[in-house]
Amino acid sequence: MGALIADDVLFPAEPGVRAIARELYSEVKSLPIVSPHGHTDPRWYALDEPFADPAQLLIVPDHYIFRMLFSQGVPLEDLGVPRLDGAPVEADGRRIWRRFAENYYLFRGTPTRLWFDFVLSDLFEIDRPLSAETADDAYDTIASLLQNDSYRPRALYKRFNIEVIATTDGALDDLRYHREIRESGWEGRVVTAYRPDSVVDPDFEGFLDNLDRLSEITGCDTETWAGYLDAHRQRRAFFKSFGATSSDHGHPTAETANLSDAAANELFNRIRRGSSEERERRLFRAQMLTEMAKMSLDDGLVLQIHPGSWRNHSPAMLRAFGRDKGFDIPTRTDYITALKPLLDRVGLEPDLTVVAFTLDESSYARELAPLAGVYPALKLGPAWWFHDSPEGMRRFREMTTETAGFHNTVGFNDDTRAFPSIPARHDVARRVDCSFLARLVSEHRLRIDEAHEVARELAYTLAKKAYRL
Repeated sequence: MGALIADDVLFPAEPGVRAIARELYSEVKSLPIVSPHGHTDPRWYALDEPFADPAQLLIVPDHYIFRMLFSQGVPLEDLGVPRLDGAPVEADGRRIWRRFAENYYLFRGTPTRLWFDFVLSDLFEIDRPLSAETADDAYDTIASLLQNDSYRPRALYKRFNIEVIATTDGALDDLRYHREIRESGWEGRVVTAYRPDSVVDPDFEGFLDNLDRLSEITGCDTETWAGYLDAHRQRRAFFKSFGATSSDHGHPTAETANLSDAAANELFNRIRRGSSEERERRLFRAQMLTEMAKMSLDDGLVLQIHPGSWRNHSPAMLRAFGRDKGFDIPTRTDYITALKPLLDRVGLEPDLTVVAFTLDESSYARELAPLAGVYPALKLGPAWWFHDSPEGMRRFREMTTETAGFHNTVGFNDDTRAFPSIPARHDVARRVDCSFLARLVSEHRLRIDEAHEVARELAYTLAKKAYRL
C-alpha cells in the first residue's frame, strides 16, 4: 500500500481479529476486478486517448467531490462543471485543482478521502498529503504521468487488473464506442448494460419524443403497446450483441405492477397521449419493471433495480447543470408491497436474476434480506451510492447475512464514473468483507477455511456468477 494509506487500514483494532483479517485479505487483494455495473465512458476505451489533465480526470466528473464542495459554497462553475446554457465555467485545470486541494480537509472521514488518497498514493506515487501547499506539486506530477502511454485508459485497465467492466448506456444509444472497441481488436472486455429509463419513465425529459426516436431506430410501431414492447426486445438484443448481460432501472420507487394485457394496453395508450395523471405515470413505470423481468426470462439479462433516490432534488440546479450533479437524495422505500406483483409473476423462477439495491438501510433486515432469503429470483445488490463506504458495507453485512446469507448477494459493484477510483473501491470492499469474516472466525461462527472460500466469493466469484460474466 502507498504512503498515504496504512497497511492495516479498515482492519479490526483487536490484534487477534486483525491477524485473521490480514490472512484473508492476503488471499483476495490481487484477484482480478469484475465490475458488472458502472458509469465509466466507453469512449475512453475506444479512443484510448490521454486524459486531458488531473482536474478533468479526477474532479470534474465526480459528483462525490463537487457536491461536498458546493455544500461549502464553492460554485460548480469554479470546478469546471459544464452549464447547460453554455455559459463560461472554469477551464484552467490547475485552478480547479487548487480549489479542490485547499478544501480537501472537507473530506476528512469520508469514503471519498479514502479513495482519493489511494489514487494519489497507489496510482501516482504521491507521498505527501494533499493541501493548498502541496497542490501544485501534486498537479505537476499527475499531469506529467498522464502524458505517458502507461496512463492511457487501456493501459490503466490492465494495470488495475480489470477482467471485465460494464458501462451503462441509454436505450437510444448507438453503442458506437463499443463497436469501435470490438473492431480495434483490443483484448480488454468492456460490455454494455441496457438502461431504458428515457423510454420507460413518463417523467423523463423528452419522453414522448424519445418514444418516436425508439420507433425510428427499431422500425417498430411505438404508437402501440405491442410495437413498443417489440422495440424493447429489439434493443435488448442489440445490447446483448455488444456483451450486455444486464439491464438497469433507476426508478424513483421499487413499485411493480402485474396488469392484464388489456389493462396494460389501455394504460400505454393513455401514457402515449401524454397523460398528466401522476397515478397513471407511476403505474406505467411499475408495469414496465414487470415487463422487463418477463423479457429477462426470455433473453437472460439480469434485471437491476436502483430505486429510492429523489433525483435532481433542486430544480434550479437541474435547469442550470442537468442530471447527475450531486442533488440526488435517498428516500424511504418500500419493498415488501412494491415488489410483490413482480414476485407473484416471476419471483419463483430459478433462472431469473433480479438484483435489488436500496438507499434505505432500514429496509435491509426488515424487508430485503427476508425477501432475498426465500425468493429464488431475487438477489441483494451491495451497499450502494451513499452507503458505498466502510460503515455502509459493514451495516449491509450485519443486517443481511443472518437472513440472506452470502450467496443471495452479488459481490461488489463499484458503480462509478471516476475510472481511477475503481481499484480503491474494490480494495475497500475486500478489506471490509475480510474484517467481517474475521470477526465470525474469531467468534467461532465460521471456520477459517470457510472464511477463505467466502472471501474469494465476495471479492470475485459471486459477481461473475450473478451477472453471467
